[in-house]
Amino acid sequence: MHDILRNRIMRKLGALPEERLYQVLDYIEFLESKYAPGRAGRADGLQRFAEKLEDSMRMRNVAPKVISGTVGAVGTARRVLLDVAGAGREIGRTIMGETPPGETRPAAVDRDEGPSGGTTGGTSS
Repeated sequence: MHDILRNRIMRKLGALPEERLYQVLDYIEFLESKYAPGRAGRADGLQRFAEKLEDSMRMRNVAPKVISGTVGAVGTARRVLLDVAGAGREIGRTIMGETPPGETRPAAVDRDEGPSGGTTGGTSS
């Protein structure tokens, strides 16, 4: 999906009241089941938990504002956990001397090598 379409959809969704957003979600899920079954990405564990919680609250006719607050708290907890996990991965990479994807490591200069990086007595290319 390109950015213009995504922004247009988000703008239209932002104008709808909360209870109508659930109708939109139901329709999207219907379209997905009909035209793209199994093609949507799988959510992580906490996301799936929040979605099941939200669905069960909807089935019990809980007010949309209560659902929003409850699921919003779970979403906040999920973001915090993802941030902590990301920080832990970064610390692990630093300790192990790995380079994160998309970054380049500075070239290490061996003490036995000259500034050009070549060694004496080795093969040259």
